[in-house]
Amino acid sequence: MKAFLLAIGCFFGLLLSGTAAHADELRPAYVELNQISQSEWALLWKVSARSRLGQTGEIILPEACRPAADAKRRFVDTNILTRQLIRCSGSIAGQSIGLKGLELSTTDALVRISPLDEDTQTLRLTPDAAIATIAREDAIANVAWTYTVIGVEHIVLGFDHLLFVVALVLLLKGGWLVAKTVTAFTLAHSITLIGSTLGYLSLPSQPVEAIIALSIVFLAVEIVKAQRQQKLLGPSGTYQLRLSERFPWIVAFLFGLLHGFGFAGALAEIGLPQTDIPMALLTFNLGVEIGQLIIVAIAFAVLALIRRFQQSWLYPAKAATSYAIGIIATYWFLERMIA
Repeated sequence: MKAFLLAIGCFFGLLLSGTAAHADELRPAYVELNQISQSEWALLWKVSARSRLGQTGEIILPEACRPAADAKRRFVDTNILTRQLIRCSGSIAGQSIGLKGLELSTTDALVRISPLDEDTQTLRLTPDAAIATIAREDAIANVAWTYTVIGVEHIVLGFDHLLFVVALVLLLKGGWLVAKTVTAFTLAHSITLIGSTLGYLSLPSQPVEAIIALSIVFLAVEIVKAQRQQKLLGPSGTYQLRLSERFPWIVAFLFGLLHGFGFAGALAEIGLPQTDIPMALLTFNLGVEIGQLIIVAIAFAVLALIRRFQQSWLYPAKAATSYAIGIIATYWFLERMIA
C-alpha cells in the first residue's frame, strides 16, 4: 500500500509540476566557438534572461585563449546574446571549456566548437559537470549521445508533450493500441520536425503552440466523456467507442504534425551541428521516442498499482488526472493566445 500511495503521489506531482513551468521548457544555455583564423575565434553565448545564469554566469575559456575585445551583449526576445572575439595560441584540443555559475542553476548548456580544418564538436555541460574537455578528435558519438539526451529531456521536461502522451494512455485500453498510437504520433512529429529544420516546412510558432495546448484539452475532454459514459452504462452495458478511441492513431498523427513544429522550435533555440545535422535529427527523434516510452511505462505502472491495490480508485484517479491535465492545458492555451 505504501508503494501504491508513493506512486500516486509521484504521478500527480509530475502532472501538476507543469503549472509552474512553460511547456517546451527546453531552453538550455548555448555556447558556440567558431575559429575564424589561425589564432582568432568568435565566441557566441546565449542564455535565458530570466535565469540566474544570465545575470551572473561567465565563460570558462580554454587555457590557451584570452579575450581580444570587449564582450557585446544584447537582448533577443527572452535571451541574452553575448558575442566576443577570442585569441588562442595554438590548438585548443585537449583543453577545458565551461560555464561558471552553471553549477548553481537548474539548466544544461550545449557547447559547439568549430575549428577551421576539423569537424564540429558538440559538448554538453550540466550543473554537476560545468566544465568539459575538448576532444582531440571529433567523435560522432558525442553528437549522437548529446542529442539523444536532449530528446529524452524534451519529453520528460517539455510538459505539453508529456501530458499529451499521458492523456493517450488514460484514453486508450491495451498496451498494443497505445504503442501503435504513440508510434503514429512519433512518425507525424518526425515528418514536420525534419521538414521544418531543413527549411521545407514552416508555420508561425505562436499559433502552433496554442493549438498544441488545445490538442491536450481535446484529449482531456475525450477522457472525461468516455469515463462518464462507461460509468452510466455500468460493466454490463454496451459502450459505444468514441471517434478518438476507434481511430486513435489518426488523431495522434494529426496532432503529432503540430507537435513536430514545437520540437523544431526547441531545436532552433538550441542549434544543430552543421556537419552532423542528419545524426542530430535522428538521435533527437530517438531520444523523444525513448522519453515517450518511459512516460507510457510509468503511466501503465501507476494504473496497474491502482487496479491491484484499490480497484475502486481507478475511476476517480483517472477523472482527477484528466481534469488536472485539462486545466493545465487550458491555462497554456489562454496564455499563448494572449501572447
